[in-house]
Amino acid sequence: MYLPCSTIRGVGTSFSYAVGPLMAFGGLGLLILLLRWTFRRGVSVVAAPPRQGSTDDYGMLIPVATPPSYVEGEIWRRELEDAGIRATLAQTLDGPRVMVWPADASRARAQLGPRA
Repeated sequence: MYLPCSTIRGVGTSFSYAVGPLMAFGGLGLLILLLRWTFRRGVSVVAAPPRQGSTDDYGMLIPVATPPSYVEGEIWRRELEDAGIRATLAQTLDGPRVMVWPADASRARAQLGPRA
């Protein structure tokens, strides 16, 4: 037996005509609030690009080597990491610097030898 949609209970009532647009406007309002939160000025969820600073701007880290290029500095940093010395490569205003913690400075200089 065939029943048209209007005879099925709950379909086509005035309640369903009111809830549909309310749900659409509610979803649209939620989307607007989410987008306003995401794109507000002054705060970003994306990391800012690193900025260059002087060698004094890196806290307790001590520069132990001055590589001629950033690529060479990365090679030196990895060599120190392989030797068990925690090191970082910082792009300072004076060029790239391989930096380590004060406790590891003498070991790092010995590892890099005359290149440092």
